[in-house]
Amino acid sequence: MQTKPISAKKQLLFIRNVVFFTFTSFGGAQAHLALLLKYFVQSTKFISEEELLELNALAQVLPGPASTQTLVGIAWKVGKLKLAILTFLIWIFPTAAIMTFAAISYAMLDQKQKFNDILEYMQPIALGIVAYGAYKLGAKVLKTQVSIFLAVGAVIATFVLKNAYVFPLAILVGGMISSAIETPKEETELRVKLFSNVNPKKLIYFLGALLLFALVGAIINRTSPFSLPIRLLENFYRNGILVFGGGQVLVPLMYTEFVEMKHYLHASGFLSGFALQQALPGPTFSFTSYLGALSMKNFGYGFWGQILGGLIGVIGINLPGLILVLFIVPFWDDLKKISRIRYSLSGINAVSVGFIIAAFILLLIPMGLNWLFLLIMVITFLLLNFTKVSPPVIVLAGIVIGYLF
Repeated sequence: MQTKPISAKKQLLFIRNVVFFTFTSFGGAQAHLALLLKYFVQSTKFISEEELLELNALAQVLPGPASTQTLVGIAWKVGKLKLAILTFLIWIFPTAAIMTFAAISYAMLDQKQKFNDILEYMQPIALGIVAYGAYKLGAKVLKTQVSIFLAVGAVIATFVLKNAYVFPLAILVGGMISSAIETPKEETELRVKLFSNVNPKKLIYFLGALLLFALVGAIINRTSPFSLPIRLLENFYRNGILVFGGGQVLVPLMYTEFVEMKHYLHASGFLSGFALQQALPGPTFSFTSYLGALSMKNFGYGFWGQILGGLIGVIGINLPGLILVLFIVPFWDDLKKISRIRYSLSGINAVSVGFIIAAFILLLIPMGLNWLFLLIMVITFLLLNFTKVSPPVIVLAGIVIGYLF
């Protein structure tokens, strides 16, 4: 069902609800879905519950930020492209702005002991959150021998290859393996019908942008002031294309590439930013604003360079998902019927779990045998797993304890 365009008054009501959703959306993609149901289906009837679930299913199939794609898809149905873009900006801007200025503040104050003391307990709390994400996703995904094999393979590949492109390659291989093993033998005719409707020019533009960023980044001399921004844009855009599973997968990918491989920033700064992001509403993908701004600072860029880094981070990571959801919505009714695509997701998700496990190990190693930190990490995991305490509450408690003690 395609909803009809709405009046200017109802568009303002829609925008108001987007603002409410933006500032109350704690808890990740699953909690976000419940809020989307509340703000856009139950109270206002902008779309039907069936349409919401269809858009959410599409977002789960596509790489990128699921909550962002679902919200933008709703806006597209309600008010077409202009409302979709406005909704996207309202959704990402507040958290991205906070994370950008958090990175600037961290870079300015990281030599001050009290600031470090306040953030002292953020790192083990962040590790506990990562461990919880790995456990929950693993329990849901790792149910077959194939999925366990793919997850273990992703962990090994991360440690052995130590290259940023191990992530897209492993995701591709994982999807191909699970698709080949689990997919029934029929439906060739349906696939031909679907792909005959896809505009090849749009696909070329989409992939061409990635190749262009990579090419320009390689050509520009690394001493050029334009070098790092271009390389960051390529990093974020590439990961935006290939991140399945939302923020819980994005964070370990970013840690491995930005900290372990490219040394754009230190583990302590990364973990402090991740923990802070957990205390904020809005999209987890806005964490990339923090990464972009702090990376620019660490390479000698000033205030405006850090602002640019924050913009590059949040736009680069979100742009592929935004383009995909706006291009593919018309084909979704056919796309969701193709079991090869449906069955490939189990392999993709298994590889994603492997990446989270590998990142957890990489994050744990620098902590060493700090028994207090290990205890805080375990307590964080247990609180998340066995109580209804949310990550923002735990993070804020860590900040208060660090400030007082």
